[in-house]
Amino acid sequence: MKALCVFSGGLDSMLAVQLIRAQGIDVLALFFETPFFTSRKAEESALSMGLPLKVVDITERHLEIVKHPKHGYGGNMNPCIDCHALMFRIAGEYLDRENADFIITGEVLGQRPMSQNKKSLSLVASESGCEGLLLRPLSARHLPRTVPEEKGWVNRELLAGLQGRSRKPQMEMARQFNIEKYPSPAGGCLLTEKAFSRRLKDLLRFRKNPEVREIELLKLGRHFRISPHAKLIAGRNRKENRKILSHATPDDIILSYAEGPGPAVLGIGEFDDKSMEVAMGIAAAYSDAEDGTEALLKVIREDSERRWHIRCPAKKTFRGYLL
Repeated sequence: MKALCVFSGGLDSMLAVQLIRAQGIDVLALFFETPFFTSRKAEESALSMGLPLKVVDITERHLEIVKHPKHGYGGNMNPCIDCHALMFRIAGEYLDRENADFIITGEVLGQRPMSQNKKSLSLVASESGCEGLLLRPLSARHLPRTVPEEKGWVNRELLAGLQGRSRKPQMEMARQFNIEKYPSPAGGCLLTEKAFSRRLKDLLRFRKNPEVREIELLKLGRHFRISPHAKLIAGRNRKENRKILSHATPDDIILSYAEGPGPAVLGIGEFDDKSMEVAMGIAAAYSDAEDGTEALLKVIREDSERRWHIRCPAKKTFRGYLL
């Protein structure tokens, strides 16, 4: 008998795995990766408990539901119900290829009022196409019986009956399973973050089919919407400068302060004379040049390099462009 676990790497998913493994069932963890959530935490947690882990990139399919979620968004750009349904649907596609029998997840009834109430959990199971084969070990005794329970693959009495937002029962269960190291529950999905969601919303407004690198750049620096066709990303330190430039292509524009410290400024899109004037102003304003003094900028465009002298404006001049 073998189960697939849709595995986040958090304590809840670790406990779900241990409850099933305690019944002599093999578990393979699946982590579904996108630019909005990475596998680092899952890899660390799986390693700590000797759990085999397969990381699957679902960026293309996931981006479509981010753009058009059937069940809408949460507090920001997080389409939790659609996202969970997609993950379980893909897990279902892996059942045969991994010779597995059912799917488990670490969801806890009532832990998240909007996406983990009984109605939402039932809806997700139904829309995933895995209804009956989707078992939630931490809250199983509060939920309808699943196929693994009905067929005796899993002993329902050995599963848990957790519900609500308190973490104390999970922490006690962790002690029982000798799980000493586990990540905090905070963070994980960038789509739940207000600032990131604001940048993503702007990107999708002006770019119907953005490149993955454009999404990766949302995590870095300061973002300026110059026009419907032009955008700037300015680094805040040397580390960000390097990361931003690593995403540059020959079609982009790179601006920098030629006389001292300053941001690497990456221009993506179509820049006319007015847009270039704004871009150079931003590159100068966020450099170490004093307001009102002359600043020398280096501009790389279409594989050619030019230098421009401009009067350095104040940062406040560009607040209206800042995302």
